[in-house]
Amino acid sequence: MVNLIAWLLRIAVFVILAVFASKNSQPVMLQYYLDKSIELPLSAALLIFFALGILLTLLFTGRGNSDTEN
Repeated sequence: MVNLIAWLLRIAVFVILAVFASKNSQPVMLQYYLDKSIELPLSAALLIFFALGILLTLLFTGRGNSDTEN
């Protein structure tokens, strides 16, 4: 039963994120050093920076390391 609830929650989150991505598909220009830039859909840019935030959090808090003790 818990497995069914977990899958229903995953499906609901996926649907919400898919609707969010479709509503935010306008392109944005990301500018970085040396006058370089890239154009991405807003939803892709948000997903990239969200993933980078998770990665940095795991790296700096040590929760991703198997060598640390609980």
